[in-house]
Order: sequence, then structure tokens, then C-alpha cells
Amino acid sequence: MKFRLHPLLLTNIFLGIFSLIVTSAVADNAKKPYWQDVQVVAVNKEYPRSSFMTYDNREDALSGKFERSKFYRLLNGTWKFYFVDSYKDLPDNITDPSVSTDSWYDIQVPGNWEVQGHGVAIYTNHGYEFKARNPQPPILPEATPVGVYRRDIDIPADWDGRDIYLHLAGAKSGVYVYINGKEVGYSEDSKNPAEFLINPYVKPGKNVLTLKIFRWSTGSYLECQDFWRISGIERDVYIYSQPKVAIRDFRVTSTLDDTYKNGIFKLAMDIRNNTSQPSKDYVIGYKVLDPKTDKVIAAFEMNTAIGANQTIPLFEEVKIEVPNVKTWTSEHPNLYKLLMYIKDGDKFTEIVPFNVGFRRIEIKPIEQKAANGKPYVCLFINGQPLKLKGVNIHEHNPATGHYVTEELMRRDFELMKQHNLNSVRLCHYPQDRRFYELCDEYGLYVYDEANIESHGMYYDLRKGGSLGNNPEWLKPHMDRTINMFERNKNYPSVTFWSLGNEAGNGYNFYQTYLWLKEADKNIMERPVNYERAQWEWNTDMYVPQYPGADWLEDIGKNGSDRPVVPSEYAHAMGNSTGNLWGQWQAIYKYPNLQGGYIWDWVDQGLLQKDKNGREYWAYGGDFGVNAPSDGNFNCNGLVNPDRSPHPAMAEVKYVHQNIGFEAIDAASGKFNITNRFYFTNLKKYQIHYSVVANGKTVRSGKVSLDIAPQASKEFTVPVNGLKARPGTEYFVNFNVIAVEPEPLIPAGYEIAYDQFRLPVEAEKNTYKANGPALQTHTQGDELTVSSSKVNFVFNKKSGLVTSYKVDGTEYFKDGFGIQPNFWRAPNDNDYGNGAPKRLHVWKQSSKDFHVTDTKVSTEDKAVLLQATYLLAAGNLYVVTYKIYPSGVVNVNARFTSTDMQATETEVSEATRMATFTPGSDAARKAASKLEVPRIGVRFRLPARMNNVQYFGRGPEENYIDRNHGTIVGVYQTTADKMYFNYVRPQENGHHTDTRWLTLSPNKGSGLAIVADSLVGFNALRNSIEDFDSEEALPHPYQWNNFSPEEVANHDENAARNVLRRMHHVNDITPRDFVEVCVDMKQQGVGGYDSWGARPEPFHQIPANREYNWGFTLVPVRSGSQAAEAAQYDYR
Repeated sequence: MKFRLHPLLLTNIFLGIFSLIVTSAVADNAKKPYWQDVQVVAVNKEYPRSSFMTYDNREDALSGKFERSKFYRLLNGTWKFYFVDSYKDLPDNITDPSVSTDSWYDIQVPGNWEVQGHGVAIYTNHGYEFKARNPQPPILPEATPVGVYRRDIDIPADWDGRDIYLHLAGAKSGVYVYINGKEVGYSEDSKNPAEFLINPYVKPGKNVLTLKIFRWSTGSYLECQDFWRISGIERDVYIYSQPKVAIRDFRVTSTLDDTYKNGIFKLAMDIRNNTSQPSKDYVIGYKVLDPKTDKVIAAFEMNTAIGANQTIPLFEEVKIEVPNVKTWTSEHPNLYKLLMYIKDGDKFTEIVPFNVGFRRIEIKPIEQKAANGKPYVCLFINGQPLKLKGVNIHEHNPATGHYVTEELMRRDFELMKQHNLNSVRLCHYPQDRRFYELCDEYGLYVYDEANIESHGMYYDLRKGGSLGNNPEWLKPHMDRTINMFERNKNYPSVTFWSLGNEAGNGYNFYQTYLWLKEADKNIMERPVNYERAQWEWNTDMYVPQYPGADWLEDIGKNGSDRPVVPSEYAHAMGNSTGNLWGQWQAIYKYPNLQGGYIWDWVDQGLLQKDKNGREYWAYGGDFGVNAPSDGNFNCNGLVNPDRSPHPAMAEVKYVHQNIGFEAIDAASGKFNITNRFYFTNLKKYQIHYSVVANGKTVRSGKVSLDIAPQASKEFTVPVNGLKARPGTEYFVNFNVIAVEPEPLIPAGYEIAYDQFRLPVEAEKNTYKANGPALQTHTQGDELTVSSSKVNFVFNKKSGLVTSYKVDGTEYFKDGFGIQPNFWRAPNDNDYGNGAPKRLHVWKQSSKDFHVTDTKVSTEDKAVLLQATYLLAAGNLYVVTYKIYPSGVVNVNARFTSTDMQATETEVSEATRMATFTPGSDAARKAASKLEVPRIGVRFRLPARMNNVQYFGRGPEENYIDRNHGTIVGVYQTTADKMYFNYVRPQENGHHTDTRWLTLSPNKGSGLAIVADSLVGFNALRNSIEDFDSEEALPHPYQWNNFSPEEVANHDENAARNVLRRMHHVNDITPRDFVEVCVDMKQQGVGGYDSWGARPEPFHQIPANREYNWGFTLVPVRSGSQAAEAAQYDYR
């Protein structure tokens, strides 16, 4: 038997110049306190290992539940807590167990202390919260807060003679551990477990555990992640015990042979004798079981003794082949149960369970060649070049801070799986143990990342710049990398390693890359990636950040020397995620483009209450006075803090769905169905199809199709004999339903869908109306068209339709009738690309109207009232109202180009004189380079008109660059339900491709809006101004406050239309009206990034073009009348 100490061997190979573990309770003659010393990363801490639990019987072990072990005690709950704003104010005897805690606070563990009322929660993106400008590592603030936690722990009497460990799953930042007043050790990697062997410090019965935690340590320089900078105990705390001869750690190899059908299993078990005497002979072995059948698929055991104070590896050379193994993938996360054991004769002294999944991860070229003439290089999992449909995830709980309960994890995974996501990138640190176990169970490929980000130092490779290229910081870089690997190496879901995030590249990352490649070489050989390496050698995949669709198309076409998977893209901040489908069209097209990770999963709002008891989600800048802040930039998730999905999740689900549909010949009902799964035949699902006419099903069927993974099949839907009728549209809808339950997907759940419009249509009938004859008259600024049935009033001075009354019902609220509108409440991407300031002229053009001319004429029995507006942008908006005796009003609008010329523009002399002036010419010239946020009108109806029915895309809000995931149909809702509560209020609730909509009270007359062609609309219980950050007075701007100089110089003028205000959901309360915006078009929301990217040009509205559009107001008494009204052309 070959004896060696393991796994320190690898560490010593790469780090012979220093040891990672300080084995005494005092660092080598260190003059600095541990928390201020870069070279002290841990004191007296156990070398990291897999997180497992020890049991004494098979039944409890098979449960996998830690709490079923009699050797486990969870220490979560209420602790005593002492807090000071500066370590200098800490009493010298604070860790003395005789000190009374009567005056100490109670605090919940886990849970960050700032969220529980101690200190200030700070959010910054790039900069260090303690020195956002010009940081000088390793210098830390003199006023570094400290929190001291204390509780009693009880050591069971039957643990006598066993090794007892204290396990801190995560605590931030510099953590000193004391038991019964004696210093046990120190740790500062806040997102990896720290374990301490506490036998020398405890006695049977009651003991006093004290944790002294410094908010910042030198470790904080590597924890500059884009999330809340908050402190304290963030994960579980527990103690457990093992026998003196016990399993120290293990390394599972569970891969596949070249057929990808047969498993290859290897297990290296490190057995430790923690006594000063050689052990007797023990039976040491393992079994791998199929948990569904209890069948043993692999097993081995041997008798051996272990030398005094020795750790020996066993079974390293034993390789077991498993025929026809059930493999682990995101589609089918088949798990086996590994039981490792030590027996003294027939008695189990220790059983350790762990889940095993068989999978093989490779990167290799394929036969297909790119435009560069070289073969594409692809990532393969179990022999398939699959697509990673991923999202980045931070730990966030709106109630506790960074402590995420298992229930909340399960909710996250449920939403991910139900929206066709199959992978998670851990940004930017390893997660809690249960996170990985649930990913194993539910099937999510994990992109595991070391707890390293030094973004605040940026990327200058010279000394004093990036810490990643400073050898003095090698030890903490290596420590965090090893901590990640050793704890997570055995989880089936862990598919990639990442060296960290946004920490520059250089020497330290070359070393950590080499260490990981060597460490995993004989285990699973996972790819090692790093975004800042870019195309350098120390990343196995190219994992860029925030590419657009054009870049993906280019790199896909021309090829690459390694797989391309953006580690961050599609920045989902606020109302965002535009053109995701455009990006995925390239990803599906090219083999080297293998998916990406959306940024990110959850808005990091913290739940608070205002002085009136109304709840809201707080973000950066909401705590403290003039604290450094990046405002609501930590709210860029696909779900709200409470996990309610953003409307964009419909697009995420559609884009990532595993079944694709394509029309071959829609007129004859021929469609192509593609199975995008890699390991699943479609015959396990039921495909429903229906032919719908204006939202009503006229034909339907369901079928199960035998389509192999990555194959396609033609399918014909019976569409013959459909009759063309005015105002009737036919669609074919597909819905794919899960027949059997899958992990987190119940039977009956819709996993994919699509829709195709059929070319069956008829010309609309020309509208003819009867009714009392209309009269027109002018009084002052008011132009009135009226009869005994109708009253329509236009005010030339205000530019508003101030009254629209039919059969005694006034439709407009308080005279706020139809008026031009070109503005939307800026979303976060608008602020990022400077739109509120750059496009401000369109906000000005949407108020204080200048009507240059009005005309009244008659056409048959109808009256035409035309109003010409000279906009602040210098161009014209001409609105013509065609008022019928029935009360129906057709509204036609013409937006003239900002490049219009006097000689080419047909307008009245009054308009010409007002329009073609030096001032207006200059405004037009400036505006001609701009896009328009929207082209439309808005008006307000009484609050009772709250019921909304519409024929268009829904049910989720949608925009022109985010509407592939919403289906055209007839939907019923209410105006107050059409609001979506983005953490920072902004544009919301829009719907595209609308044919008609109605707004109505519970009883009485409603109003239909029938599009001439297609329109977009919003119908909300608030105004645009309510959602417009600039109008959110008296809230202050989101000041960065990164330096004392910035705090002293808040420039309100410079901030106007540039910075967002501190605007929250509790500022939004329903008004006593329904504001309706009807648009020819609203520009896309964008979302490649939130700091400069604009919507794609084809999702913008250039100002230097002419646009004509229109709709018709039709008083109705029911939604069915609206559908009837859609049969007519009112122009």
C-alpha cells in the first residue's frame, strides 16, 4: 500500500514556496492582525473537502438528510450579537465567555447584520464599497465595523472520543472563531465553508461559541462582486463529529466510455487515522446503488489498517465498468447513490452517502468547417454538442439579504426549468451545498466560479493595477480556487470551473488555471474558463460578455478555436431583454455558438416598509447617508425579488424551448417540427394543434410524434375550407404538453408553443353610419362637432380633444382627451444609452402643444376635423378626426419627417410660416439624427373603465423587440393588472400587434379602439409621468457618492435627465383614471447591455421619415361588439 498525504500534494507542487494552511492558531510571527494581512487567508482551518455528513446506519444515510444523522447539530437560529462601527471601539474582553450578553442584541443566523438593523447596507457595482475611488490594497478603513456573535453549544456525551468539527458554510468577511474564550482559528473566504477541528477547545455539555467578524478584511479586495456589500453569517452554522478513523475526503470519477452508453466508475477515498496509534484492521469499501431498484452497480471493499496520524488514499486504481448506465444530463438527471463505509467487523462505524451522475465532458473539433476553412470546435456533453440555456445567479433573499432558504432555491429552480433554462453560472462565487445538490437532482449544468472579483482595481497589468497579475496576491487567489474545487469536485451538476470574474488576467490566473487542470485531470477533466482571459491560453472556452446578435453571427460564421459561450449577455435590467430571439437565431445556426448566460436571475431589492406601512424594494442608496451607491443597478434580474417573473420570461421560455416550429407552406398547413432536445425523443410529449379564428378554436387535434433528438419531421395541419371573412384572422397554434411529470415540471405543463398566421383574409367592409346630423361651431378656442347623440370638442389652444360624449356617456376624464404622444417613461436601458437627455425633445413635443392650424370639413354625413401641431422637434404631426353621426370617430395621424422641405410639404400658409423658421429649422436638423421613443396619442378614461379586452399579443406585456414569446389572441384583464411593478418604476404594460381593444365598466357603455392596421397600446391606472424617473419629485437623484468630493458636489443641473431618481414601487398608486396610450409603434426596450446599447436599428423609429397610421373609437356595450366593429374600414 502506497501511503501519502492527500490532497495537499497538488497544492505543494504548485505552491511549494508557501503553505495554504497555517496549522497553528498564530500566523508565523505575523505583526499585522490576520484581517489586515494578505498572506493570512486562514488560521487553523481544515484543508477544504467535499461537504458530506456521517451516519451510523444505512437507512439514515440513504436519506441524504443531514438532520437524520445523530452526529449533526444545526446551530442556526437566534444568537446574541454585539456591534461596533469601528473595531477600535470593541472591548478587549469581548470574547471572554464570562462577559454578560444581557445588553447584546438578538440576531437571526443566517442573515446579514445590515438587513437586521446594524450598520449600512451598501451596493456598488465596480468599486469597493470602502474605497470606491483609488483603492490602495491592502489598506482597509480605520472605521471597519465588527459584529460579535455568541451562543451556547451543547456537545453530546456520546460524541466523546470522536473528532468534532465546527462548520461555517459562509460568513463575511474576516472571521475569528473562539470557543470558551480560546481562539480556535480564522477564515476570510466568505463564500466557501470553513471547518475547524474543535476537540481541543470543547468539553462535553455546554460550551460558549463566539464569532468575531470584521466587515472588511484583505479578502474583501477579492470580493468586489456586483451585489449587495453586506456582512455577517450568510449560510448555515453547524457542528458534527466523525470517528477517529474516518473518511477524510473522496474523489468520484463517473464518466462514460466512447460509446457514451457504458459508465466508468472510479473512487478515491482518503481515510484518516486521527490518533497517535496505528489503527486495527477495518473493512473499508463502497457501493453504488440505483435508488429506484436498490441494485448495486459498482462495489469494492478491502481490509486495511491506517498508520498513526496518517491519511491514505484507497481504491485510486480500481476502475469499474457499468454497462448501459443511466446517464446524467439536464434532460434526464439520473442519479445513483454512493455509500462509502468503514466497518469494524460487522458494525458500521461510519457511512457517508453522496449522489453520483454519469456524464462525460469534452471539447473537440467536428467535421463541419467555418468560413475560415477550419473545423468548428465544440463542447460535448455525453457526446452531444448541446446548447447552454443559462442564467447568472446571485444569492438573494429580499427578507434576509444573502441567506437563501432551500424553499427559495427550489422556487428558483422550478421557474428556471419551467422556462427552459438548463444551466446556471454562479456569479461570482460558489453557492451553498444544497444549491449543488438540488442542481444534481433537477438537472442544471453548473458553471462554478471561484470567489474572486477585484473589479475595483480594473485590468492594468502593471504593478499597482490588477491584483490578478500581482504575485503578492497569489496566495489568496489560489486559496479561493482550491476551496471551490475541493468542496465541489464531486457534484454531478458541476460542469465547468471558472477562475473568477472581472479581475484582470495575468500571473495569478495562469497559476490557478494550471492548478485546476492538474487537479481535475484524473477526475472529470472539466473545462476551465475565465472571461478576462479572453482569447489567451488560460481559458478552454471563449466566454465574452454582452455581445450583440451581429457579433454572434460573425463569430459563428467565421469560426473560433474553441467553443463560444457568453458568460454574461442580455442584460435584464428592468424592462429589458430585447432581441434575445435575434441572438439565439445565430446560436441555433452555428455549432461553435453553444449558448450563454443571461445577466441575471433575480432583482436584488431588499424588502422595506415606508412610513405609511407600504412595502417596497430598496436598492443602492436607500440606506445610510450619502453612502457610495450604484443605485438600482443591482436590479437586473428576470424575476422580481419575490420571484414573480418579469414579463420578459415569456420570451426567455420561447427562445430556449426545445421544440422548434417552422412554416413550410402555411396556406396548405405544412409545418416542420424540430426536436431541439439532445437526449429526448419527442414521442414522450403530446403536441396539440388548433386552428383559431379571432381567438376562437375552429379545429383542433393532438398527436404524439416520433422525432429523434436533433431531428425534424414534416407535419400537416388541416386548414382547408376556411372561409375568408372581413375582420377575421386565422392562426395555427401549437402547444407541446408534458404527459409525464419531470423534475419540477408537472404533467400537463406546456413546455413549448408557437403560432403562425394563415393567409386567409377578406377586404373589410366600408363603414356607413346613420344618426342625427352633425353640426359644427366654434366658440373661442373650442371647435365643437355635435348632435343630439354626439358631442366632440377640440381645444385649439391646448391641442387636446376635451370631450367625447356619445348617448350621454362622457368617455374622457376631466378633459384629458386625445393628444399627441412621443414619450415613454425611460426604462433602465434608455438611461444607460442617454435617451432621456438625448431624446428629450420628444418629451417636449408631447406637451404644451402648438397648434398651427385647424380645418373643419364634411364628407358625406361625417365631419372631418384636422389639427396640425408644430412639434418642439420642428416637424409636424397632423391629426384628422373623422366623426360619424353614430358617434364613431376615426383618428388618422401623419408624422412628417424631420427632413421635410418647405417646397415639398403640403400645409397651410399659417403652418408654413410657423414651421419653416430659423428656430424650427435648427430643431429639425438636430432631431433628424434622433429616433423617436414612440409615435402615438394618449388620453384618459374614467377609472370605472377598468376592464380591458384586446385582440393582440399577450398575455404578458410585450414590445417590438420582445414579442416572439407572446401569442396573438383575445385576452381579458383589467387596467390595474396590466401594470408590472419593476423595482424602479419605468415604462411597462405595452402590447404589440393589437387589432382592437375595449375598455369598459362593469355595467354600461364601453369604448372600443379598432386599429386601421396594427397598433400598440398601454392601458394603465397611472400616467406616463408617474413612471418617469425625472418627474419623481421630491426624490433625490441616484448619486454615486464615490468620494467626499462627489458627496460635496451634487450637481442637480448636470444630473437632470441623466441620473435616475430614487424612485420605488411604493410611489405607484392607482389613479382615478385609466390612461390609454395608442401607438403606431413604440421602439424596442433594448437589452444587449444597460450602459450604452440601443435597440437594434430595425427596432427603432427614425425621426427623419414620414409615418401614417390610425385607429377608430367605437362606443360599444360588449367585447363581441368590438369584434364586429373590426369588420369595417372607417377611413
